[in-house]
Amino acid sequence: MSEDPILKVEKVEVSFPVGRGLNRSAILGVAGVSFEVRRGETFALVGESGSGKTTLARAVNGLQKISTGAITFEGGRIDGLRKSAMKPIRRRMSMMFQDPVGSLSPRMTVGDLVTEPYRIHGADGRNLREEAARLLTLVGLPADFATRYPHQLSGGQARRVGVARAIALDPALVIADEPTAGLDVSVQGEVLNLLNDLRERLGLAMVIITHNLHVVHHVADRTAVMYLGRFVETGETGTMFAAPRHPYTAALLSANPEPDPDRIHDRITLPAEVPSLLSRPSGCEFHTRCPWVQETCRTVAPPPGDVACHFPLAPGAKPPAKEATA
Repeated sequence: MSEDPILKVEKVEVSFPVGRGLNRSAILGVAGVSFEVRRGETFALVGESGSGKTTLARAVNGLQKISTGAITFEGGRIDGLRKSAMKPIRRRMSMMFQDPVGSLSPRMTVGDLVTEPYRIHGADGRNLREEAARLLTLVGLPADFATRYPHQLSGGQARRVGVARAIALDPALVIADEPTAGLDVSVQGEVLNLLNDLRERLGLAMVIITHNLHVVHHVADRTAVMYLGRFVETGETGTMFAAPRHPYTAALLSANPEPDPDRIHDRITLPAEVPSLLSRPSGCEFHTRCPWVQETCRTVAPPPGDVACHFPLAPGAKPPAKEATA
């Protein structure tokens, strides 16, 4: 894995207008995020629904305009490019959308679907039938699946077709939005193993977006945990799993289904719902849900860093016991 970043995101903000007339304002969907992805590396963006991870991915891919900041891909600035200028960029940076069946046109055969990128970006000199067979074989599907339609596919097969489309143009970077959404646990493992295998065989860099921290355990080199559009913890995935430092990361990890009944009691339950972006909490924005909250957290924003917390957790830390009520 090269140390040179293929993707560099610097202090990116994405805002959305709300209201009308004199009441018009803006909310921050992504709030000053920075990260790098090296060649051959898998980087994961993790967070609950509404955390901003998909908005950030769309901004990287040029599908969402950024308000401030910079995005550099393969050494060149790509933020602010016109649609026509982004077209050749998307040959090198492909995106897998999260609905494995809904993202596939029901009127097209699987063969047409996996070779559609060639028709969009130019297929001169290519035998599309041979390319369809090659791509399907590459993702573990029989070549004769080329004659099938999306409704004839299982969820796992549809996801593999989505992977084949994403790698058709030999991209340098693949952004996978919820690649295991809606799949059985066993099929999730197969899809993640496929992505890991393709990364190694093709030398891809990957950004995986998910709400489930556990799906990235064996495939992501580094992980960023998002909350209300900000990174609250970033670092090596293995280290984060072994000893999460931010309370939100610890809560996401503890939410994994646990077959051992003695360990179920270690689950960290987050009170209340995710705050609205229209009224961000003061101080540390996680303080309204944090089991370890202290007075400083309510008024003072944590300093920037790999762990955005005034009081990072020690290894094995457990939430303080709740006071008994009369």
